[in-house]
Amino acid sequence: MSTLEELQSVIDKSKRIVFFGGAGVSTESGIPDFRSVDGLYNQKYDYPPEQILSHTFFVHKTSEFFRFYRDKMLCLDKKPNKAHYKLAELEKAGKLSAVVTQNIDGLHQAAGSKRVYELHGSVLRNYCTKCGRFYDAEFIKNSADIPKCTCGGIIKPDVVLYEEGLDDSTVTGAVNAISKADTLIIAGTSLTVYPAAGFIRYFGGDNLVLINRDPTPMDKNANLVFREKVGELLDKITVNI
Repeated sequence: MSTLEELQSVIDKSKRIVFFGGAGVSTESGIPDFRSVDGLYNQKYDYPPEQILSHTFFVHKTSEFFRFYRDKMLCLDKKPNKAHYKLAELEKAGKLSAVVTQNIDGLHQAAGSKRVYELHGSVLRNYCTKCGRFYDAEFIKNSADIPKCTCGGIIKPDVVLYEEGLDDSTVTGAVNAISKADTLIIAGTSLTVYPAAGFIRYFGGDNLVLINRDPTPMDKNANLVFREKVGELLDKITVNI
């Protein structure tokens, strides 16, 4: 395994770091991932989570969708962890140029990160499907059954469901950032969820760093590989300007 000293050296020499993160970044904040032993995919519901979190299910079984969504996807009491804060610190120091995340919890911004590309959207943004009016996550959490706009339209979370495409401007920004990076840190993701996992092919920089508790398909291509918790590892890094 790689050493902390090697990671510190890479970060010290880098000028355009991009962080690409998955569910493992937020588990240290108490937000469950989808595919771990105790993740959402291993809990019992009337329908499997991947079916509930699909566009078709949202349209045809809207009430059931929101019952699951409020129970399992709205983690509004969770706080940023050491990984989120260290990344914000790196950005403020001019070391990190962007965060690209598959998470929908908004914790990177809560920690202070400014340039965050949310590939799968955010639970903090919700829009009426009829008139487009904005609603916050608290409104969704506190509404009964199917949340409705004052115009009568159904309010939909601004999260990318199965069967839906990613936002074009978010994709463009993420690809542009990754393609210009000198170091790409990939953390807390199995790199098996597409199209997000395919974004790393745009990286042509000097250092590829992988931080994940389980092996990934990209381990063999990485300069450094760590089997540690993301927050615990990054917290040990000193930000030298």
